Amino acid sequence: MIVPMLRGDQSNGTRMRAVVSMLGLGVLAALLVLAGNPGNMGLCGACFLRDLAGALRLHQGPAIVRPEVPGVVLGALLWSLLSRRHIGRSGSHAVARLLLCAAMAIGAMVFLGCPFRMLQRLGGGDLNAWLALPGFVVGVGVARWFEQRGYSLGKTQEAPRPIGLLGPLVLFVPLLAWLAGAGLAGPAFGADGAVGPAQAPWLLALGIALLGGGVLSATGFCAISAARSLFGGQRWMLWAALAFVLGYALAALVGGRWHASFDGQPIAHGDWLWNTLALLLVGLCGGFAGGCPVRQLVMAGEGNGDALVGCAGLVLGAAMAHNLGIAAAAAGPGGAGGPGAAAPAAILGLLLAVLGYAAAMSRRSVAAS
Repeated sequence: MIVPMLRGDQSNGTRMRAVVSMLGLGVLAALLVLAGNPGNMGLCGACFLRDLAGALRLHQGPAIVRPEVPGVVLGALLWSLLSRRHIGRSGSHAVARLLLCAAMAIGAMVFLGCPFRMLQRLGGGDLNAWLALPGFVVGVGVARWFEQRGYSLGKTQEAPRPIGLLGPLVLFVPLLAWLAGAGLAGPAFGADGAVGPAQAPWLLALGIALLGGGVLSATGFCAISAARSLFGGQRWMLWAALAFVLGYALAALVGGRWHASFDGQPIAHGDWLWNTLALLLVGLCGGFAGGCPVRQLVMAGEGNGDALVGCAGLVLGAAMAHNLGIAAAAAGPGGAGGPGAAAPAAILGLLLAVLGYAAAMSRRSVAAS
C-alpha cells in the first residue's frame, strides 16, 4: 500500500514531489477558470455541491451538475485502487460528521467558498480573502486545542468493499443522469456563458478533476491540515498549500485574470467581519469533521463511507443556507453584496453550538479515561 506523500513517515524527496504536484494542481485550477469556470473557482467542494443541490431542486440558487465533483471522486478512487489501498472504511461518528459538514457549508456560503476556493481567491489577488484568512486559521487552531483535550470524531475501521464503493457510485449518478437526459441542469445548459452558471467545457472539467482527485489522494492534501501545521509539527502540508496558491497565481497572471484588490473580485463581497467569522466556522467545523469539503470528496472516493455522509451534510447545509436567507450575495458592479439577513444569527449560533458540542465531547473523553 502506498502511503499519501504528505502523511506518515516519508522522505523529504517524496514530500517535495507532493509540493510540486500541488503547484501543478494550482495551475490546472486556474486553467478551469480561464476555460469558463467562475472566477477563482476552478475547484470548490462546497460551491460545487451547492450547485448539485440546486440541480436536485433542493434550493432556488445556482443549479448545475458540475463534472468536477464526480471527477475528483473517481480520480481518488482510481488512485486508491492503483496504490492498493483497502476500499471501504466506516465507523466514526457519522451523524456528527453530517451536522458538522452542514455547518461548514453554511459558513462557506457566507464567505462564498470552501477552504480550497479560499486558496484560489488568495492566489487570484482577492484581498478580502487575505483579510479574512486569520479567521480560518483561528478556527482550525481552536479545533486542535479541543483535540488535545480529548475531542475525537472517532476512528474509522475497515469495512466491506461495497461500503467503500457507495460514495463514488452516489456522487457519479447525477452526472450519469444528466448524460441520460433525466432533466437535471448540466453543462449543456449555458455552455456559451449566456445562460446558467459559468462553466468550463465539461469534458475538460471532468478530465482535470480526475487528475486533481488522483493528486489529492496521492498527496493526502487538506487545507485544514495545512493550517493545523502552523501550530506544530512538520510544515510540508503548509508548503503544499502555498505552492498551490503560487501555481494558481502564476497561471492567472499569465491568463490575464489576476488582480490584487478588494473591489471587483469575482463572486466575493467585502464584509470583513462576516467573512472572517464565516471562515472561523469553516475552520472549526473542518477541524472537527476531519477535513475540508474537497477532502471529504476525496475521502469518499477513497472508500470512506463516513465521508460520504459528510458530503451529504455539505449538500444539506448549502441548501439550507440558500433557502433560509443565510448565503451571501456576491458584490456586483453597482453594489457591495454581503451576507444574507439571517447570516449573523446563523453564524454566531452555529459557532456556539459547535463549541458546546466539542466541549461536551472533550469532557466525556476525560471522564472515560
